[in-house]
Amino acid sequence: MNNIKLLDCTLRDGGYINNWNFGERTIKKIIEKLAQSNIDIIECGFIREVDYDNDTSIFNEVEKIKELIEPKNKNITYVAMIDQPFISIDKIKEYDGTSIDGIRLTFHDNAKEIAEALEYGKRLIEKGYKVFIQPVGTTSYTDASLIALIEKVNELKPYAFYLVDTLGIMYKNNLLRMYHLLDHNLDKSISIGFHSHNNLQLSFSNAQELLMLHTKRNIIIDSSVFGMGRGAGNLCTELITGYINENIEEKYKIVPLLEIVDEQLSRFLNEPKWGYSVPYFIAAVNNCHPNYASYLMNKQTISVKSINTILKQIPSKKRDIYDENYIEDLYINHQMQLVDDMEALMRLRKLIANKKVLIVAPGKSIEKEFENIGAFICDKDPFVISVNFIPSVFKCDAVFISNNKRFKNIADAINDIPPTTSIITTSNIPNEEMNSSFVINYSDLLLDNPIISDNAGLMSINLLNRLSIENVYLAGFDGFSLNKTKNYYSTELINHIEMAELVKKNEGIEKHLNFLKKSMNIHFITSTIYSDVHLYSRTH
Repeated sequence: MNNIKLLDCTLRDGGYINNWNFGERTIKKIIEKLAQSNIDIIECGFIREVDYDNDTSIFNEVEKIKELIEPKNKNITYVAMIDQPFISIDKIKEYDGTSIDGIRLTFHDNAKEIAEALEYGKRLIEKGYKVFIQPVGTTSYTDASLIALIEKVNELKPYAFYLVDTLGIMYKNNLLRMYHLLDHNLDKSISIGFHSHNNLQLSFSNAQELLMLHTKRNIIIDSSVFGMGRGAGNLCTELITGYINENIEEKYKIVPLLEIVDEQLSRFLNEPKWGYSVPYFIAAVNNCHPNYASYLMNKQTISVKSINTILKQIPSKKRDIYDENYIEDLYINHQMQLVDDMEALMRLRKLIANKKVLIVAPGKSIEKEFENIGAFICDKDPFVISVNFIPSVFKCDAVFISNNKRFKNIADAINDIPPTTSIITTSNIPNEEMNSSFVINYSDLLLDNPIISDNAGLMSINLLNRLSIENVYLAGFDGFSLNKTKNYYSTELINHIEMAELVKKNEGIEKHLNFLKKSMNIHFITSTIYSDVHLYSRTH
């Protein structure tokens, strides 16, 4: 068992969940509890060229980490990760044993990054640090390119070289084949590390396979408490320590790990959610970066079947490294179906005529402030358009539908609405499934910002802008709360967009609304984060 070590990466990989904002006290407590559990190697976070915030696990020098690991346990190796672009080597002080002991270097499979990483690693070794060479997506290397890299690593002689399952795609046979390839070619003094992602729920079983190998090679297995990590997460530290205690050697203490979950991580367990999901499974099956699946999930507009269709279109050379612009283009192309909507626009303009227009989005305020909405409708007799839902408390003149996922949820209810209510759909909605009154070209209503490119509320306003409607009133445009239960009047509409995405959506929506106000008058009649204008009432 002396040749097996566990490395906990909660403060680094787990940071993708909360933008590394654990809080200074929590960071110290997690390190303290991991030490109490006898974890062999504790990763304290990233070292990057940033302005340091002591509430985050991203540091701009090793001295900042020193303050968090005191008193230092001499039986534990403390490390941090440096990723591309590497922080200036001059900002890494000579190793003196008071701060971290090792540095993990990560890089992509291209000649420039590999050369930079190996040279940087050499300088770190000269400064006295244990260096962990950790190529991104080892599973994507060909055998020849991997052996070529190993030959260079053998010249460097770092502390460890890693097998990294970035895409979470490894089954037992592939794991063992790649391990033996490394073991056969790597200098015997270099440890082999294994970092897995749990897209196929195989991190735990794959770790057990490595633990059963009869080898003198030193092996490092990465894990995080409660599997905390983006997407499907990682191998759970509490599971692998329990397995080792039960089946190999009584070495680790489990209770401090459970205390980390209970006392330190519980506030992060739901925002955003990590763990097994069908889209991340699909990402693994399609051998592509999980961020592609995450991006499409956060759209909340298309089905799992459509996500699978889009991922299959990604060429092999684009699958390993995430490209947001590329996946946005694939998404838009998947949604796009060009139609000639000139006649529809003319008929819709005539239907609205010179009326004021009220657009109703499904924010919680339409439930809380329905009397305001009712008073406005009674007084102003506007043309009322609901967006991707059918209100139950007041009548609409039209329903605007641009979201395929929402459409499938309300398809049955559409059959029950009065025949006088018009159905306005964008061209990405399959028209054979519904007899739309107006079909509008989807691409003409899109926004330039990929975060909100097809936000339904903004698309409906864009439509009115195309129709030269001057006065638009908005209800239910509340803005996104980080408490997702407060975002919609109906729990059936709640989705699982990541917290960081919600913040970006609010910023993007507010910016676009301000842009639209240059060409049309926009008024809010219910509470919203996008305006501090007073609400409508009959006293106005």
